[in-house]
Amino acid sequence: MIILYFLLIVFCLIHCGHSQKDEVICGLASSWLESVVLSVNIEKKGFHRELLYEVKHDPTPHVIKTLLIQRLPSGVYMDQYQLASLKEDTGLEVLLDSSVNLEDPAYVSPGFSALVYLRPAERVLQAAVPIHGRYHRPSNSGGWEKVTIEGPKLLLRPEKYETKTLPADLPHRVVKAPCTVRNQSLCSWLEIQTSLVSDSVSLKLPVGNLSLAGPVCAGTVLATLLCCALLFRSVWKHGIF
Repeated sequence: MIILYFLLIVFCLIHCGHSQKDEVICGLASSWLESVVLSVNIEKKGFHRELLYEVKHDPTPHVIKTLLIQRLPSGVYMDQYQLASLKEDTGLEVLLDSSVNLEDPAYVSPGFSALVYLRPAERVLQAAVPIHGRYHRPSNSGGWEKVTIEGPKLLLRPEKYETKTLPADLPHRVVKAPCTVRNQSLCSWLEIQTSLVSDSVSLKLPVGNLSLAGPVCAGTVLATLLCCALLFRSVWKHGIF
């Protein structure tokens, strides 16, 4: 009988432990996580595009913080000054892991990571983040350069764990990342392996044609000389010295 009571107590402790763990993840149960779908698309054309993120999920009574970690290759960049302006105008919150040189071409630029914080919403979270293509090294035949952008990592965190550390034995990987754009101290996040509509997206950027360097330079010089001549004639005619 004593052994039976002992086994019953052990069973209750284990069951309570699992119940507490379910309470800890605060709505991030496996049944809810199965509803989370992340999609990434590229909008607009030319050198100035937008990465459109969309996270869909079933309704939850809990407030869940959402963070996307996007690794970007050397062929594109984000303008930190434009992002700061958009933050004031539209509330878009993006944090770059390093400073970005806006003038460097692709062949001398490193890649970098962008942390995109999505605002809480009932079912669909969206963000449109502007990106810009860099100039690539010209070739003898010109053409197009394909730039591939891998899908982002999806991180989730219950709002009430703003300053608490998530348990390490949860069924998802626990990682450290800045809490918010304004509060860059590290918080615990769950890295979720969710359904990606597309593993990567890509864009094509034009490449300069070296065989046209001579005619382009000659045309530029002639246009410059013509403009200087017209300007000198206007100054001479109106007596402006």
